[in-house]
Amino acid sequence: MATPPTDPRDGVFVTTRPWGQFQQFTSGVPVTVKVMTISPGHRLSLQRHGHRGEMWQILDVPIQVTIGEQTWMAQVGEIVWVSSGTIHRIGNPGDTPGRVLEIAFGDFDEADIERLQDDYTR
Repeated sequence: MATPPTDPRDGVFVTTRPWGQFQQFTSGVPVTVKVMTISPGHRLSLQRHGHRGEMWQILDVPIQVTIGEQTWMAQVGEIVWVSSGTIHRIGNPGDTPGRVLEIAFGDFDEADIERLQDDYTR
């Protein structure tokens, strides 16, 4: 199995074409890709994963991000890397739904979620 990047800057690059450009996030590694829509005033559980890292790109509105001990408002276009085993959370304190592109590197299994805090008591 290929080793996922330890930092998104190791795997993300921009290629220019006559029509514009594209960002490539990964090549040749096992990944799961999804777009999450976070409703206004809601957040995901404070969690960590043992078998995958995640890369997030903020798509439409600023999203509150917690990685380890740091919390900030990630801006549209910002890329955030979550290493395997790192405590993390995303939330939307705004008043408009917000989307986040998530690329999970490694074994993707919902059973790999260790919830430390959860607003929905799961």
